[in-house]
Formats: sequence, structure tokens, C-alpha cells
Amino acid sequence: MTEPKGTMSPPVHLTDPYNINAEPVPGCDVCAALGKQRKEAREQGRAADAAVAGVEITNHPHKKRRVKR
Repeated sequence: MTEPKGTMSPPVHLTDPYNINAEPVPGCDVCAALGKQRKEAREQGRAADAAVAGVEITNHPHKKRRVKR
């Protein structure tokens, strides 16, 4: 039998699976609109709508820029 510990284990830190704090991509009108929707939803206490907007910001596709050589 193992001896019981005298202290608790350290806390577990989980990542945000919905990434609701994703930053809109600068210069992207779609991301800017979604950021505005998320901000308004948070101010009105609509957490689910804010989370959806955050997920949409994360999933919004952007073309990768080519590096000129």
C-alpha cells in the first residue's frame, strides 16, 4: 500500500477549447465584424453568442502571404 501524500497536487491548467479570446486579424473586415459582435454580446451578458463569435474568428480562413524573394 502506498503512503498518502501530505499535500495536494498542483492545479491543472486547461486551455480554452473554444478560443473565445482569439484576436481578429488586422485588416480583415469579417474578423472586425465578428470582433464587434463578440464585444456587444459580452457587454449584454450573452456568453454563448460571444463564444460563437470567438470560434468564428478562430476558424475564419485567411490566405497566407507569399514572401517575395
